[in-house]
Formats: sequence, C-alpha cells, structure tokens
Amino acid sequence: MAQHTNWFDRGGDNYARYRPEYPPALVDYLAHVAPDRQRALDVGCGTGQLTRLLAQTFDQVVGIDPSESQIDNVAPHPKIRYQSAPAEKLPDELENFSLITVAQAAHWFKLEAFYQQVRRVAAPGAVIALISYGIMELDDALNDRFRQFYDGEIGPYWPPERHLVDEGYRTLAFPFDELTPPPLEIQVEWDFEAFVGYISTWSAVRKASEAGELARVERFLSEFETLWGDTAQARVISWPIAMRVGRV
Repeated sequence: MAQHTNWFDRGGDNYARYRPEYPPALVDYLAHVAPDRQRALDVGCGTGQLTRLLAQTFDQVVGIDPSESQIDNVAPHPKIRYQSAPAEKLPDELENFSLITVAQAAHWFKLEAFYQQVRRVAAPGAVIALISYGIMELDDALNDRFRQFYDGEIGPYWPPERHLVDEGYRTLAFPFDELTPPPLEIQVEWDFEAFVGYISTWSAVRKASEAGELARVERFLSEFETLWGDTAQARVISWPIAMRVGRV
C-alpha cells in the first residue's frame, strides 16, 4: 500500500476535512420542534459540521467547543459566533436559545453540570438535542471486514465512553420531556482515500499509535484496500443517526 503520511495527521484540518456532514433533514426536524428559529447553540461544536447547517435555518448561531485548535479550524460565517469554553461552564453572556444541540460530544460531558447550564441559557419552550451517529455501514463486500476491525482489532483502543455512542445515547441521563425524532441517516460517497482520512480522525487510532500499535491499523488498511478494489471508486457509506430530543 502506498504511504500517505498525511493520513494520520493529528490536526484539526483532517478532522474538518473527513468528518461526514449531517443531512439537512436533521435541522429541518429540529427547527420544526423548536419554539422559533431565532437562536441556536451548538455545544461541543468541533470544527462546525452541525453549526454551519444550523446557520442555514436559524437567525443567529453560537458554536462552543473546549478545544481552541478546533475553533481555530472553523470557517468564518456571518451568522455564527464561535467561542472556546467547556460545556459545563458556558460563557455568562449566553442566554435565550430556542435550540441547544450537542453532536457526537455528549459522552464527554459531565451531564449534570451541563444540564444546569442548558436550563440557564434556554429560552421558554426551548429544545435540547443530543445527537450521535452510529457505526459506519458499507456494502456487503466490505462491511464484515470493517466490523472485525472496529470491534476487534481497534476495539481495545476506544475510550470507555465510546459504547455510549454505539448504543445511541440510550442510557444517558436525560431529564427532559422527551420527543420521538424520525429515523435519519448520514450518507456519503467516498473513495478509499476519504475512507482512510476518516479513520485517521478516530481517537482509537491515535491511542493505538501512541501505544506503538499503528501497524495493526496499517495491516487492516492494506487488506481493505484490496477488498475495495479501484481506490478511486466511490462507495456509498452510511451512519444511522440517533437522537435524544427533549423540551427544556
């Protein structure tokens, strides 16, 4: 397999480039259940994947992330203000948000402290949504080998919190009047390099690298490249979206 050293770049640029985008239908649903479309707050926003989508529908959007390196890699947007702060201590000036979202980050939060902040910054009738996407699904020729890698070879390097994502946040405390969202999924068409770029953003891959076990990832990629066939061929990849949505 050809060596592409940038595949395992740790910077936020890789994260921004290779993370899958949420579908517009997700924000359409959240805007429908929110009391209005005035102000949305995206907590744990990373490089703004969901934040930018919210700005297509809401008048004002604030993105919050504890990582300054993530914030440094966001693309400026006239309707979005980004700030670096922990979820458990949101900036004092934040208030009156109709929608509060957390995408693929709630498993890192101290939820009780975060929920106190949610109640403080929420507008009357506001909606909170904890959003996650599950394990990627590929076509039959690739999926079994991918799951073997995900569950077995890289499995020991996932942090304990990862199981909360895999089960769709079902067991997280969620003390709000819960709503039932529609079934949604993320879908992309990626070539092999994009697939590898996404794998390179995994925390488990970073952990394996730090433990001197990156060879197990490279072995998988070498085998998977053969299964993929023409590496320029785009393949359909999907992730089921799971949400806990409630009225504050």
